[in-house]
Amino acid sequence: MANVENDVGDSGNQVTIGQAVASELDRLLATTVAPGLYFVATPIGNLGDVSLRAISTLAGVDRLFCEDTRISRRLLERFGINRRLSVYHEHNASEVRPEILRELAAGRSVALISDAGTPAISDPGFKLATAALDAGHQVVPVPGPSAVISALTVSGLATDRFLFAGFLGQKSTQRRQQIEELSTIPATLVLYESPHRLNGCLRDLADVLGPRPAAVAREITKRYEEIKRGSLSELADWADDVAARGEITIVIGQSKAAAVEEVSDDLIESKLAAILNDHPPARAAKLVAADLGVPKSRVYDIGLKLKQEN
Repeated sequence: MANVENDVGDSGNQVTIGQAVASELDRLLATTVAPGLYFVATPIGNLGDVSLRAISTLAGVDRLFCEDTRISRRLLERFGINRRLSVYHEHNASEVRPEILRELAAGRSVALISDAGTPAISDPGFKLATAALDAGHQVVPVPGPSAVISALTVSGLATDRFLFAGFLGQKSTQRRQQIEELSTIPATLVLYESPHRLNGCLRDLADVLGPRPAAVAREITKRYEEIKRGSLSELADWADDVAARGEITIVIGQSKAAAVEEVSDDLIESKLAAILNDHPPARAAKLVAADLGVPKSRVYDIGLKLKQEN
């Protein structure tokens, strides 16, 4: 590719960035999209994050499916793509999926986009991918923006091992049970959450997981982007006082104590024995859990057993 400069020089070998980008896009647009199912990542906020390959794929496939035509139409119009959109989402997936498979069987190219980010992440796209692969069709990624990866990279927490757990349950009881299941995983945790449940979710996370470091990322790449960092309890207090809006991703660090060594039941018992006479079981469990960085429920169960034995 020709040498790219930030400004136009006197040499005929220099080209502007705009000319280089246009040339590459022209090359991609002139290439026929091969048959197969394309999962095309689209911006999660800033439309400037769309890739040249995404633009050329959306313009060149035989059929294009999206979650919401109103949202996707804005993206297409921004880049001069005028074409028919078909709808594929969680409410019609079982009816539309066979239609897409017929298109693929006929040797056509089909692209799927979500309202924002990468398809198949917390949406029904994974079922379509499975069905297409089972039928022997090509499934091709066109990578790009992802709220999970974006939040993780700016969280300040470990990125070498992480688990994406999607949305937790809407009710506190179900949510706490799910958090308990996640508490022993030796990795950074990444969750999605809606604004109106943020404070309740953070409070449950703080109660079950203890004082783990965490970050709340909202409106990533948008005008009011905000990354709030602190312990889970600090973030829960913050969320009680703010009216959070927009798309929210929560990133939770691994327990420091668990990362160094497994905390034994004997150590928990000794810590509890020292304070159980001065505090009720629930309060004692909370204090010890915070001190050792282990789930409160585990400490509470050991505390009840210790009370019974005494």
